[in-house]
Parts: sequence; C-alpha cells; structure tokens
Amino acid sequence: MPDVKHFDPDTVLDQVVRLFWERGAATAGIAEVVNATGLSRSSLYATFGGKRDLYAAALRRYVERQSRPVFERLAADVRGLPAITEFFDRLVRARCEGEHARWGCMVSNAHAGPDRDDPQVREVLDDHHRGLRAAMRAALQDARTQEQIPPDLDLDAAADMLALLAYGMNLRSRAGAPAADLLATATTTLRVLTGAARP
Repeated sequence: MPDVKHFDPDTVLDQVVRLFWERGAATAGIAEVVNATGLSRSSLYATFGGKRDLYAAALRRYVERQSRPVFERLAADVRGLPAITEFFDRLVRARCEGEHARWGCMVSNAHAGPDRDDPQVREVLDDHHRGLRAAMRAALQDARTQEQIPPDLDLDAAADMLALLAYGMNLRSRAGAPAADLLATATTTLRVLTGAARP
C-alpha cells in the first residue's frame, strides 16, 4: 500500500466522490473506500480524518466541480426562462443518461442521508442551496426584465420553488423516474410561473 507521501490527495478525493456519489456514504463502508483508492486506512485517516471528514470533503469537492459551474452558467445567462428551461433539460439528461445515470445528485442524496445533521455536511448543503437559489433568482430577474413572467411574481418564493424542484427531480431520477416525466414536470412548472393561463 502507498503511504501518505506517495499519492495525490486530489486524485483520491475524486475517487471518493465517485464512490459516495454512486453508492452513498452510508452504504459505502471504509473497506470500499480503501478498495476504491488503493490506500490503507491509516493513510486515509492521516490525510482526511475519519469517514465523516472524508465524506464532507468529498461533498465539498462535488459542489466545487459539479454544482458551482452550473450555477454560475445559469446566473450569467441573460435569456431568462429559456435559461431555466435549459437548466432543467441538462439536469434531466445528466441524471438519466450517460456515465452517471441514476446516481442522482450527491447533494440531494445527502439531504436524504443519515449524515445530513452533521455540522460539516449541513454547511455544504446550506451553501449549495444558497448558490442554487441565487442562480434561479438571477434568471428569474432576467425573465422579469424581459416580461416573460408576471411583474408581481414573488421572485424569492419562485426561486425556492425551482430549487426544490431540482432537488426533487434529482431524487426521483435516482429512484428510476422516466426522463419524459421529469421534463413534463419542469415544463408544467415553468408554465405556471409565466401565468400561461392568462389571455
């Protein structure tokens, strides 16, 4: 086994992210972490601390690499509702197709996991929600500017609703929900926001 001096912690953390994302921290034991990384327990503990510390570090890495770029892209996109539509289209494709199909979102999974009340984990979850909500609100503000939504729409409440929709879609995708059903839900939600029932 390599010791703490002979491996790249960043590479190891990426391997741990993959394991915890797919399997869940509660399901994946430390023996699986050892097997996935090729490191000894002592090397893992010396570098990252205990399993909870390792999980929190992996969760932070996931947010940094997977979530934050998506939030930044949405917040910077000035198209309004088309940007939000594209966000959900990309989300459904990522959750239902390709390499990470049916893994869900590591953060959404953490919200439903047994470690959600751990202070380190809670800090990451709250930070993630603030970032997602802020990006949604920025897109909604652009939508209001372009008169795509009613002028009296509560943007804070709408941003929360869309953030919660994203979390729910992540969990449902992990449970096997069809992509078409998830997309239909997103489409209906956005129609409600636009006040589509008005003439």
